[in-house]
Amino acid sequence: MAGPRTHELRIALTVPDFDAAVAFYGRVLGLELAARWDQPAGNGGIFEIDRATLEILDERMAEGVDDFEVGRRVSGPVRIALGVADADATAHAASDAGAELIGSPQDSPWGDRVARVVAPEGMQLTLFGTHQGGRDAAG
Repeated sequence: MAGPRTHELRIALTVPDFDAAVAFYGRVLGLELAARWDQPAGNGGIFEIDRATLEILDERMAEGVDDFEVGRRVSGPVRIALGVADADATAHAASDAGAELIGSPQDSPWGDRVARVVAPEGMQLTLFGTHQGGRDAAG
């Protein structure tokens, strides 16, 4: 590979209610809050995830994914996909915590169990986990 190598992927979300977002991503989705700062200029925090990837889709593929997961084109240029142990349980916990379930849990043709929610601050999240046939969420 030519050129410098990127060593970290960091996605920064701007949210209207910081504490509610920290609770949702931490308690509901199980992300680990590695750092938090509360300052007069504002609040921030970093959740750590074991593995990050950057997935790039063309418009046709994004439309196909949306069509499968939700039944229509709904995502914008960014959608976050989180690998979870149990997509069904996580989707229901997210819904109970104020997320909108827009794509019910189902087995995907690409080998994952998937569900789509809109988090309370508006970010679309695909939750993917073990397919009922038995592939693990890291795949």
